[in-house]
Amino acid sequence: MDQSYGLWPLVVINSILLVVFAGSFFHPHTRRDWTVMGAYSAFIVALFTEMYGVPLTIYLLSGWLGSRFPALQATHSGGHLWNDLIGWKGDPHVSPFHLASYAVLIAGFWLISTAWTRLLRSVKEDRLATTGPYAWVRHPQYLGFLAIMVGFLLQWPTIPTLVMFPALVYVYWRLARTEEREIAARYPDDWTAYAANVRRLLPRRPDADRDQTVRRATTTSAPREADHHVHP
Repeated sequence: MDQSYGLWPLVVINSILLVVFAGSFFHPHTRRDWTVMGAYSAFIVALFTEMYGVPLTIYLLSGWLGSRFPALQATHSGGHLWNDLIGWKGDPHVSPFHLASYAVLIAGFWLISTAWTRLLRSVKEDRLATTGPYAWVRHPQYLGFLAIMVGFLLQWPTIPTLVMFPALVYVYWRLARTEEREIAARYPDDWTAYAANVRRLLPRRPDADRDQTVRRATTTSAPREADHHVHP
């Protein structure tokens, strides 16, 4: 792949595949859900635009750091910036950063899918989702999306996506707080017991006593528009 790139069909195809693939696990329904998907989609488009379209980050950094990091060139291998910085000489797709990215990406998609399954079961049983990934973190699907972004940043970091990521963390944090205010107002006692023992976006392994407390926090599910998790 030469420095001009210009492989726009690959930008479009890969962006659509990753967005549709994530959407098939997430099942967006409300405006808030679509905001989550929109933020993730913007990140994916920015990523693949540089991966196959225009290597803007390499252009910007090569003049500044090119003499110090010779591998920093407008090629597909040169786009793996972490490999360039550590002087990785082998296939970039089997570098430590790339292998780590595979693990994080798989974990992210698994978390979104597993959380959806648990949530759907809880809705059918007319109770708050507090088991599975919900016993570790209040918003596992948001965390899954952030994990996918981290996976791609390990694989192919760019200036736009590195700038976007903290902004998207803030967006997801704000969305999570909004959901929690709604569910807390609707089910104050049950939600308070659950939220007191489970963190918002930082997972924490549940211990036996805390898990027993959380399991007592059951409630009738809110309508789809007011559910504090993602909606089936």
